Order: sequence, then structure tokens, then C-alpha cells
Amino acid sequence: MPDRFYRPVLTLLILAYTAGVIGLQTPSLAPLFRSLVPYNLLGSLLLLLAFHPDWKPSFRFYCILAILWGFLIEVLGVHTGFVFGNYVYGETLGWKLWDVPVVIGINWLMLTYCCGVICDALPLRVYLKTIVAASLMVLLDLLIEPVAIRLDFWNWFEADVPIRNYLGWWIVSLIILGIWYGLPFRKQNRLALPLLILQFLFFAAMNLVFFLTKP
Repeated sequence: MPDRFYRPVLTLLILAYTAGVIGLQTPSLAPLFRSLVPYNLLGSLLLLLAFHPDWKPSFRFYCILAILWGFLIEVLGVHTGFVFGNYVYGETLGWKLWDVPVVIGINWLMLTYCCGVICDALPLRVYLKTIVAASLMVLLDLLIEPVAIRLDFWNWFEADVPIRNYLGWWIVSLIILGIWYGLPFRKQNRLALPLLILQFLFFAAMNLVFFLTKP
């Protein structure tokens, strides 16, 4: 996408995530904004990929692999509890296949892509970039989990989010990001950093509001 569209797209994303925080906390608007969550994830990914500079076959392979691996590992997790612990998906993330929202694969692609681009700029060896990027994924999940439970993204059978969930996130992310760094395509995207920052700010704001308004 031409550079002249960068600022309008970034402005659109900022407005969308800001509206999401407000809408999801407004009782009369919350049902509508919950129904829009899957479309926001899909829209964010499409805008992100519009700024990707290198659509060679190896990149397309990564995209397909990240979506399928992320989705199928969630199917395994939901039905066995082996990967992340015992959990079940709610209705907010939309249409499901094998009890897992289809959009979850899109989320794995978007987040690993953003973390991969950001950490690629670090002056580190590739294996260290992979470790840092996977750890960044887990850091974001620490913010996601309380919000996901409150908004019915998913729910845990245990009283608290199990530690194995975060370990599972790290391992799955490490595998996807290892493939990301191993494939020969350009790993620059000027929208990746602001989009990931928006993700962190969105979930941090939601956590703050839930904390301030809890009974």
C-alpha cells in the first residue's frame, strides 16, 4: 500500500481501538461491540498485510502455516487440555469450527507477525530474536487473559489461569516465530509496531477499567 495511506490507516485503527474500549464498557453498546470483535481482528490483519512489502511464496507459506498451526493447536487444546490447560471458547469471537473460533488462527498470524517484525530490528542473533518475540507474545497474553474471561472470549475450568497456558503460548509462539525467522522474505512493516502498541494499550485500558469498576 502506498505510504500516503499510512496516516489515514493508523488514524482509523486508533479510532477503532478507542471506540472498542468505550463501546465494550457501555452497557447499551456492549452487545454490538462484542459482535464486532472478530471483524476488528480480521480488519486489523488485512490492513497490516496491506503494508507488507514482500509477497514471495515463502511469506505466503508462513501466513498459511501460522493460521493453520494456531487454529489446530487451539483445537487440540480445547479438546484435550494438553497444550494450555482446560478451557472452552465463548461466543464473542464468532463462528466456530470444532469448538474453536475460526478467527483465532488470524489472531495467531497477526500477533506473531507484529512481534516478529519488531524484534527483527533488534541487534541480536536470530535465536535470541525468536526468544524475545515469543516472550513478547506471552507479555501481551498476561493482559489479554483477564479481559478475555470478562468478555467471554474463552473461559477456564480452573479458578485461575494456569501457568501452563503461558508456557504453552510461549512454546507455540516460539515454533511459529522460528519458522518466521527461518524463511527468506523481508521482515519490515511500518504498521506492525503501532498495531501491537494498540493491542497492548487496548487490553491494558480494559484491565484498568475492570479494576476500577469491580464491585
